[in-house]
Amino acid sequence: MSSPSHFVTDASLLVVQLTDTHLFADAEARLLGMQTQDSLQRVVELVRREQPRIDLVLASGDISQDGSADSYARFLRICAPLAAPLRWLPGNHDDPKVLARVGGECRQPVVDLGDWRLVLLDSVLSGAVPGFLDADELARLERALAEAPERHHLVCLHHHPVSVGCQWMESIGLRNAEALFAVLDRFPQVRALLWGHVHQEFDSMRRGVRLLASPSTCVQFTPGSANFSVSDQAPGYRWLRLHADGRLDTGVSRLTGYRFQIDYATDGY
Repeated sequence: MSSPSHFVTDASLLVVQLTDTHLFADAEARLLGMQTQDSLQRVVELVRREQPRIDLVLASGDISQDGSADSYARFLRICAPLAAPLRWLPGNHDDPKVLARVGGECRQPVVDLGDWRLVLLDSVLSGAVPGFLDADELARLERALAEAPERHHLVCLHHHPVSVGCQWMESIGLRNAEALFAVLDRFPQVRALLWGHVHQEFDSMRRGVRLLASPSTCVQFTPGSANFSVSDQAPGYRWLRLHADGRLDTGVSRLTGYRFQIDYATDGY
């Protein structure tokens, strides 16, 4: 396991999650009618207004829609004004090799922040939309947890390990979620599990662990939908305030007054 990074902070830490940005090599390209570069820029501007001090920016997958080097480089440029360390993990639309080539320093599986440890998992199953944690990834998670029993842990991945209430998403989540929870259930210092992929807000509890999903910086999916459905909710991001005693405060903030076009007739993306 690579050596975790240490960022100097006070007892309370602020993590900003940006997820499912779906950038293209073509800066003008659109996803389901929305220009994803424009929506990301506006969300980053919102973050700058609302979060004056950020300890870490976490990009939780599907950074790119086409896996292009240009899209990853543009993501880094757009996020640069946040003036905070950035770490990312891959989603099913990403190309992990290109991701590593453009910003290898951003792909770090363990990050220590004050009294917290963030573990960033790779749940990408090559050539497939659903996710899977292979034996090496599960072993890496177990090792990270076992090495730091005194720290509070936030575990992050792209794919959802539990149902979020959308029937059409049931088959595209984490295929071996039971293996993930078999590891997590053995370590009482795990405080939260955070993911992207679902393009909507989700907040629940499981055995004392907070389960969190977040809105995309572009198109949103309709909560509780049986079939693929695009929502009229605005793009947004999640913030997480990590306290030294293990408490976690979190919330979602969305753009207001943002006029955007969506193709509501589409049946997939």
